[in-house]
Amino acid sequence: MSSPARVLVLDDDETIRLAVTTALRADGFVAEAAPDGTDLDERLRAFRPDLVILDWMMPGPSGIRLLPVVREAGDAAVIMLTARDEVDDRLRGFAEGADDYVVKPFTMAELVARSTAVLRRRGRLPQTISVGDLVVDPNAATAHRGGAALDLTATEFRLLHLLADSRGRTLSKAQILTQVWGYEDYDPNLVEVHLSALRRKMEQNGPRLIHTVRGLGYRLSVAP
Repeated sequence: MSSPARVLVLDDDETIRLAVTTALRADGFVAEAAPDGTDLDERLRAFRPDLVILDWMMPGPSGIRLLPVVREAGDAAVIMLTARDEVDDRLRGFAEGADDYVVKPFTMAELVARSTAVLRRRGRLPQTISVGDLVVDPNAATAHRGGAALDLTATEFRLLHLLADSRGRTLSKAQILTQVWGYEDYDPNLVEVHLSALRRKMEQNGPRLIHTVRGLGYRLSVAP
């Protein structure tokens, strides 16, 4: 079995550092954090991260100035974490070599899901996601339950992929709408309609895996 992926979090906000590292560790990652880029070269050599989550605005060198340092030190992926949400800022981040860009304020579920997606694209995580007898293959856009292929629409697969990638965590309707349909002000009934259809197809081959958490959202897990 391969070792867990390693994530380094650089952010000057202590609350964010603690919340992000806690969420990452709960999802099986090895996570460390620092408030700035002090001794970054040494930290990168010692920790050997697979992913660096890099705050743009920090004391001393900004995250955008530190990004080339990360790139030169190895092949770690980089997610920029910032309140700067202008298109020019995003383009600059990508031009400097960022793999993804998460705007503050953000949800932990989204950040962990994006971290997982970046690491999977880099080949650092398994290419399939397994939850009980459910196997989701993001590359092939296929899903199997108890060995039987699930006949899913494109939207149902995106929904299942999101839930599987966030397995064990509860996602709100707003989070699901944002990540599956792309924006928050869409009809929230879409989530219920597509979840109902997805559940019917999945439960033809096994017990319920998608659970409703009353007042909070939905969670994919073996246990209710």
